Amino acid sequence: MLFLAVELYTYVVLASVILSWVRLEPTNPFVRFVNALTEPVLKPIRAVLPNFMGLDFSPLVLLFALSIIRRFL
Repeated sequence: MLFLAVELYTYVVLASVILSWVRLEPTNPFVRFVNALTEPVLKPIRAVLPNFMGLDFSPLVLLFALSIIRRFL
């Protein structure tokens, strides 16, 4: 059950990345839902990880952490 939750959250993070590229309105309900699920986890990573030439690597770090968690499950 926990494996499924981690897998679903991985897809939510990927959706967040794609939505950041598409630049939909932040008032869109789907965008707000995805941001509400991902921002509490990505914000601490962004605080530690420096910006590299304007690129945000925090989703990549989170996806890497989720893959490690999946391996232990």
